[in-house]
Amino acid sequence: MFVGDSLNRNQWESMVCLLYSAVPDGEKSHACNASLIIYRIKEYNATVEFYWAPFLVESNSDDPLAHSITDRIVMADSIEKHSQHWKGVDYLVFNTYIWWMNTAKMKVLRGSFDEGSKLYDEIERVTAYERVLRTWARWVEANVDSEKTSVFFNSMSPLHIRPVDWGNPGGIKCSKEKLPILDRIGPINVGTDWRMHVVAANLTQSVRGPAVGFLDITGLSEYRKDAHTSVHTIRQGKILSPEQKAEPLVYADCIHWCLPGLPDTWNELLYARIVSSPWRG
Repeated sequence: MFVGDSLNRNQWESMVCLLYSAVPDGEKSHACNASLIIYRIKEYNATVEFYWAPFLVESNSDDPLAHSITDRIVMADSIEKHSQHWKGVDYLVFNTYIWWMNTAKMKVLRGSFDEGSKLYDEIERVTAYERVLRTWARWVEANVDSEKTSVFFNSMSPLHIRPVDWGNPGGIKCSKEKLPILDRIGPINVGTDWRMHVVAANLTQSVRGPAVGFLDITGLSEYRKDAHTSVHTIRQGKILSPEQKAEPLVYADCIHWCLPGLPDTWNELLYARIVSSPWRG
């Protein structure tokens, strides 16, 4: 099961595509139930699932169909609403990042949505991120049996919005980029918040009990300015019109990735980690 935001759904889609051709016709099915999407492979009695939880904890963005909320609020200590769906899974792959990036501070609710609470604290993004990941880590420690479940956490997936970052000041977002960033001297800066990377790396390694595999996809993905869906994407479930494609400054998607493409590499890394671990029988 992949748990997180649309970038983890992007990786889930990659995994399903990688498996699809190897599964006989009539032996696979696809079902969507609210926040949970299930791809079932009957011959192997196996499922590959995606669960929508962009902040991992409860938030006002939890509706899988109506979540385009700019004024985002999280319940930093409340994870049970989502985590009840994660139990008994053989492999759990988590992520959370892109939904944190629209503001420098995150609103953390006092109380709960069910109680109609309105008061919140505005906390520095990195501080709130660490608080949420500590909630997640406590859940892993208390609920994951390492003899039955392997846990992984993906580092952040970068975006490519500013062409000046890779030396193309005349470009329009990631539109018409056909090559990765090449011959770069020194670190790349495409706007990734590396403070959050440090938090995620440290917290995943500090989990007591079940070992959490930290899949560091960030650095290699930063080079791939050419791999986004750009104007070859969908918006609200529909392929962009010719008029929309002609306005890449507005419509180019420089967050999500083409398939086949970069998420396949992430899954190859995940596969390598799985097969190199001791078999649990």
